[in-house]
Order: sequence, then C-alpha cells, then structure tokens
Amino acid sequence: MALCLLMGVAAQAQVDERLTYLLDTDRSLINWRGYYAFQFAEHKGTVNFRSGELRTDAGDIVGGSFVIDMNSISNPDHLEGKGPVNHLKDEDFFFVNKYPFALLEIETAEYFPEENKHKFIATLTIKGVSKTQEFWGVADGDKLELRTQFKIDRTRWGITYNNELKDHAIAEAIEFDVYLKFKAQ
Repeated sequence: MALCLLMGVAAQAQVDERLTYLLDTDRSLINWRGYYAFQFAEHKGTVNFRSGELRTDAGDIVGGSFVIDMNSISNPDHLEGKGPVNHLKDEDFFFVNKYPFALLEIETAEYFPEENKHKFIATLTIKGVSKTQEFWGVADGDKLELRTQFKIDRTRWGITYNNELKDHAIAEAIEFDVYLKFKAQ
C-alpha cells in the first residue's frame, strides 16, 4: 500500500512539472524583411500571432505551437496606402484568402547552457506546405520571453512571383525577428 502511495505521489510530481505557457498575442510580434536579389532595396514589416503555446517539462522547453495570422501582414508603406503588402497577400506570394494562417510547431528543443541558447527543430506550414525548419532562440524564464531570428527560403513553400524575371529579382530569403511573450500562470 505504501509503495502504491509513493508511486502515485511520484507520478503526480511528474505531471506537476509539465507546464503550458500561453502566448500573449498582444505583446508578441514577428518582424519580417524581404529584399531584392542584389539588395538595392528591401521591404520590412510585421505580422501578428493569432495564438500560441509553449510546453515545458521540468523547466525544459519540449514543444510548442504558434498560429500566425497572415491577414495581419503590414509595413509602414501599407499603412500609408502604398507598398507591397496587398501583393504579398495575393496568389503570387502568401495567398491569404485561401491560407489565412501559417503554423509553426516545435518538434524538439535542445538547450545549450554554455551559450544559453536553444536549438529548435520545427515544422513550419505556409500555404498548406509543411517543411522542417531549424532555428536558435534565447529564452528568459523569469520574464517569460523567447527571442529568435532566422531565415527561410521562400521557394521551399511555393512563395514565388508569377513572373519568372521578377521572381529572380527577389531574394529567396525572408528574414524573421521574433519576440514571444508568454502569460504568467
């Protein structure tokens, strides 16, 4: 009987160490940057999260998922009624009418204490296309924050201009600078 009680307490302690932190979507943001192949011009902007969560076990990040609201793509030019945002939302690029959300699902996370960094392997789904993406991030457990910067090759997700000449003038890389803020439990 005592052994069963101890096993039950140990199992409960393990369950208690698994926590899920909800994303504070009002305070989290993705900054994006795209540029021309010869880097003579660029476009920068933001996109917002719709929802998200980060899962931990015994204080270690073990997974998470984040829904990105593709309708929220914006940049300073767009706010002034010009710029590329409407084109980014159409079929040439993100086809937001058909694919209003992108999804990032963290599959594995490995912590490197000497660098205070995490290596993440995730599945990134854009336009219905899912690809593995590796990136590094820095988490601050006291502030409930996670920051990362990474690039993707847009062509892997079918993000291409319908004009071959113009598509070649655009760099394949899209850069992301991501700030995640989580809600206290």
